[in-house]
Amino acid sequence: MRLILLLVFIGIPIVEIAIMIEAGRTFGLWPTVGAIIFTAVLGAALVRHQGFSTLMRARQSLNDGQLPIQEVFEGFCIFVAGAMLLTPGFVTDSIGFLLLVPAFRRALQTLGARHLVAGGQMKVWRDVEASRAGGSRRGGAPVIEGEYKDISDPDDAPDGQPDQPSEADRMTKRPKEDQ
Repeated sequence: MRLILLLVFIGIPIVEIAIMIEAGRTFGLWPTVGAIIFTAVLGAALVRHQGFSTLMRARQSLNDGQLPIQEVFEGFCIFVAGAMLLTPGFVTDSIGFLLLVPAFRRALQTLGARHLVAGGQMKVWRDVEASRAGGSRRGGAPVIEGEYKDISDPDDAPDGQPDQPSEADRMTKRPKEDQ
């Protein structure tokens, strides 16, 4: 973990500086600075557009009663893309623009799902996927939706008599079974 942090916080800035120096030598100072500013402005506009679109899809998923798992993942990728695009440099801009490509995000999500399977975390992933499909794997039983009518009111009972539980049923707190 320390090696990864060392590469991120020291290695990437060194690579960025080296590439900017070479770009400055090749294209000149002002075209290089202009390219860095252009990618930041373009990236911010793309992040805003895709972020708003992802937010709307997440709201729609919630309104449909589904967990917005994919939208949350995409939102995180778009957030990281925005941070990368606002950081000066060509490597971070490349990573940021790559994270704005929906096909790349889907591939990254698939790779992450495989990592979860390999790490023994698949049960949670299956529960999430099942909830998106409209079912449930919790306890292995499907969710059954239905309607009911309370017939404890004598006016609503089919025979005019309220359905009263027996003494044994009241003690065990189980409803009286139909015969």
